[in-house]
Amino acid sequence: MAERSNRPRGRVPGQGSDPRRGSDPLTVAGRTLACAVSVVVLGASGFTWYEYRSLDDGMIKSTALADAKRNAPPHLDKSVNLLLIGLDSRKDMDGNDLPKQFVEDELHAGSSEIGGYNTNALIVLHIPANGGKVTALSVPRDDYVQTVGADGKMHKIKEAYGIAKEAAEAKLAGKGLSKAELERQSREAGRSATIQTVQSFLDVPVDHFAEVNLIGFYDIAKAVEPIQVCLNHPVDDPIIARTATHEGGGTGLKLPAGISSLDAAQALSFVRQRHHLTNGDLDRTHRQQAFISSVEYRLKEQGVLNDFGQMQKLFGVVKKDVVIDNEWNILDFAQQAPNLTGGNVEFNTLPITGFKTVGGQEVNTVNPDLIKKIVRQLFNRDAALTAPEAAPVPAASETASPTASPTASPSGAPKSVVDVNAAAGAGAAATESKALVALGYQAGRIGDAPARTRATTVTYGSGAKADAQAVAAHYGVTAAPSAAVAAGHVRVTLAATHTPTPTPATPSAGASAPADGSADPAAGLPMQGPAVKAGGIPCVD
Repeated sequence: MAERSNRPRGRVPGQGSDPRRGSDPLTVAGRTLACAVSVVVLGASGFTWYEYRSLDDGMIKSTALADAKRNAPPHLDKSVNLLLIGLDSRKDMDGNDLPKQFVEDELHAGSSEIGGYNTNALIVLHIPANGGKVTALSVPRDDYVQTVGADGKMHKIKEAYGIAKEAAEAKLAGKGLSKAELERQSREAGRSATIQTVQSFLDVPVDHFAEVNLIGFYDIAKAVEPIQVCLNHPVDDPIIARTATHEGGGTGLKLPAGISSLDAAQALSFVRQRHHLTNGDLDRTHRQQAFISSVEYRLKEQGVLNDFGQMQKLFGVVKKDVVIDNEWNILDFAQQAPNLTGGNVEFNTLPITGFKTVGGQEVNTVNPDLIKKIVRQLFNRDAALTAPEAAPVPAASETASPTASPTASPSGAPKSVVDVNAAAGAGAAATESKALVALGYQAGRIGDAPARTRATTVTYGSGAKADAQAVAAHYGVTAAPSAAVAAGHVRVTLAATHTPTPTPATPSAGASAPADGSADPAAGLPMQGPAVKAGGIPCVD
């Protein structure tokens, strides 16, 4: 469970440590800043071991990484993957409501009844083993994925934390724990589920994590204000009161196009706004990325990162509200991550395939196989990744030969044959089949589906359950067995409203990245919007 790091070096946190008092909620994207500042602060200068140890003392440490590491994908090199978690809760670390006058009146962040324990900001930083450019990937909070460590069902990825926390509370309820202790232990379950779900979705191990909250964001923003940000267009996001018939919303933010200097409260509004934006939450994700870049730039320009006294003051703020894993050695990390400053970080947002309504809520549909392929390419887990050539697509009246060489999946095991029928016609089915082949599945039959097919379905024959579940997750549906589907086959029936699956760009023959790593590794990949590059004050919507 989480506790302060004021113990002898190397000792694993125990339950007998003093409880940590303070606040731990965090609104939507705001917490991202505190996490990012923490990372920059931890890894961007050349202090001595003693100085780093003095900064490390008092950090809140968590053991939530342990379960995730047992089920993590293998590490293929000595690179480091760091997960930044922004928790949307209006409660402190003991489970008490944050002061109403602070949350509602000053920050306009809503009451303690809003937000639950959603992780509204998830960013994975990949730090190469050779010290090259750092890749940062944001995972949209409403991506509809299979949770791991929660209840194992399909949910918005942001909900894994709260589901696991609630389940842990139910199990711990009869053990006579104090309210504060129950809160701490149940949050550990939430952290573990979040880490495991992200690992499974991206197919990469998480080596370290940092969780930050609403108060953490505000305090750090207060410590470094004013912060300059840049907007492509003016914004006006008036506050709408919450009523019995309207959920309310708005941050009160009003800024012109171009560069503006923000105080802490405005900074929170900048990264929380989602109304009156063309792409809603997705634009807010780019705001988070741009804000992190602006903070890092300000810290470097002011010389804070090389001033031990200034760092101590900043860490005094960070220690109150940021949780990190107990395996994080600050000195080793600092030596491995010199490129976290100086414009050597590029942020991208992983793509979605569309939207749909589940249980009355709008979710982002995603292509898990495509996501994993993109992440492998960006994180260089494959020496030379190219999209596999699509096998010839048989005519609608033909069946793929059972003796044909199976296409290998990224793990080396052959995947099932996938038959595709589409309400939009055989042409749409053929296009989708090629995309699935590029993701490692074997080409099967293609054909038409009834023109009025309103929902995409995935069914499977014997021996194909695992692949069917993966394919179903790709379309955001649940796979079902069917005696009408041949053994080893998966049948996909696409609704008339289905959006074709994109495929990663294939590098031209013989092409290679420059040895200095200057080429943009995300170029040609189907990201959600433009990249945000650190090293200055990037302009966003």
